[in-house]
Amino acid sequence: MADKMELRDVEVWDGNMAASQALRQVQIDVVAAYPITPSTPIVENYGNYLANGYIDGEFVMVESEHAAMSGCIGAAAAGGRVATATSSQGFALMVETLYQASGMRLPIILNVVNRALAAPLNVNGDHSDMYLGRDSGWIQFDAYNPQHAYDLNFIAFRVAEDHEIRLPAMVHQDGFLTSHTAQGVKTMDDDTAYNFVGEFKPMNDMLDLDHPVTHGVQTEEDWHFEHKARQHNDLMTKVFPKIEAAFDAFEKMTGRRYNIVETYKTEDADAVVVCMGTSVETAYEVADELRADGKKVGVIGIRVVRPWPHAQIAEALKGIKAIGALDRSSPNGTFGMLYNELAGTVINSGEAKVLTNYVYGLGGRDLTKVHLREIYAELLANAEAGKPTTPLQQLIGVRGPKISFH
Repeated sequence: MADKMELRDVEVWDGNMAASQALRQVQIDVVAAYPITPSTPIVENYGNYLANGYIDGEFVMVESEHAAMSGCIGAAAAGGRVATATSSQGFALMVETLYQASGMRLPIILNVVNRALAAPLNVNGDHSDMYLGRDSGWIQFDAYNPQHAYDLNFIAFRVAEDHEIRLPAMVHQDGFLTSHTAQGVKTMDDDTAYNFVGEFKPMNDMLDLDHPVTHGVQTEEDWHFEHKARQHNDLMTKVFPKIEAAFDAFEKMTGRRYNIVETYKTEDADAVVVCMGTSVETAYEVADELRADGKKVGVIGIRVVRPWPHAQIAEALKGIKAIGALDRSSPNGTFGMLYNELAGTVINSGEAKVLTNYVYGLGGRDLTKVHLREIYAELLANAEAGKPTTPLQQLIGVRGPKISFH
């Protein structure tokens, strides 16, 4: 039996520490990992907990991130509770195996500390890796701060391991801005945290010799489409009610409320920005300041990236006249992913809305309150005009003359 760790009610943790403590408290059976900046402290901390008797599971050190996820897949298929962490190029190396995990319905939890993809090499945070994995069949949550990085891990395990779901899940946090920024984090004691997730109950595990199963089958054109259709339509549509139920249970236990789509001062807003990660809380501050000046602005934060919360976002955008989609990843010749997803959501809303795209923060470049004030000013002008008054896409904070693909 693993030793329990005594925690203060509020600990000063960065996002990496918060995530690693959550993994310790749910008592993972296997963590297979290969370190990469800025996610290294998650698995480094986990190794320390194991070495000091706080964990009963196994920590497998492998030769690459591809091997890390492969090890996780094998351990999960064998019936274990499994997790790991990665970033950037490591995440890119994992991509092949991500599809294996979701296609085999293995409830692995992956903490992704978001970081720019090379080249040029950059260790700071943007959402390039998040965007790379968006269609891999994983449930994906987004943390805005260390508290969220802690809490959302428990919710991810509870949802992913539900026998009606059985899909892997990612918990994203911004590299350095969250992962290495220490804040007060409200904790749970070890028993409370573990009991929220519950004892792991294997399903279709390879080591259950009384109920033999096959993993990693080949289907070709005769059944491949049906497999993917069921995964898309039958499983992913069940995820939202499970997430809502987990959010409700978590609020009842801790008093902390999460929503699939986080709205802030949107009820009577003319213009909103839609964003993810640490930018959401910066936008909250600017919205407060502009509200004090009589400007009707708000913020929509995406909490669940996959499955895409089409209905929830459509509801949140009712009555909004101008929308700024803030993408923290280079679209490389098109609009940003968030812009395109929002366009698909609002096109049949029956309301006239002006949607524009802002690409920002690549490679860790700051998004300042001044930038957001300028964005809101343009959005309010769009709302008043009922049409775009600026290019449909702008790159925010880039040095040199303004540029845009569109």
